[in-house]
Amino acid sequence: MNALTDNAIMLRVKAGDLDKMGLLFERYHRQLYGFLFHMTYHREGSEDLVQQVFYKMLKYRNTFTGSGEFIHWMYSIARNTLKDSFKSKKQKVRHENVEDMADQLSGGTIPDEQLEKKQAKAELHKAMERLSDDHREILALSRFQELKYNEIAQILDITEGAVKARVHRAIGELKNIYVKNGTLKQ
Repeated sequence: MNALTDNAIMLRVKAGDLDKMGLLFERYHRQLYGFLFHMTYHREGSEDLVQQVFYKMLKYRNTFTGSGEFIHWMYSIARNTLKDSFKSKKQKVRHENVEDMADQLSGGTIPDEQLEKKQAKAELHKAMERLSDDHREILALSRFQELKYNEIAQILDITEGAVKARVHRAIGELKNIYVKNGTLKQ
């Protein structure tokens, strides 16, 4: 028995089989949470945003055509939901204790022998917080969500070359932040 594709499931949801949205939630809620968390660094806010994204996917299910990939449509809704959230709050809420982010995203605790790795991740996340929204978003999609450049291009509605350039600039900015903080040795 073949597993249903995301597009096939979403087309069934669009046709009225709303219970199928649970399958998409199971497949993507952690991935979506990771993206939103890397954009806000706020645990509870990210959980709320995930719920809002899935609610909007149900509400606007008739806009899904099935001609593109479901994941691109989902990230477009997530990006718009995030922008709406920022507009309504008029201030971005940031996670105050970034040192437990690695635990939160992995869902467990890190053994003591990996303390250095945990600290390095915390420093990375602190540096990520200081990036511009555009640079943080492009790195969250490419490095944390591990999407291919062509997928990111479709989500952001830009060319693949533009994605490559933005990733390059974002990594440069991140490196500069690290160097300024004395984290990296030149």
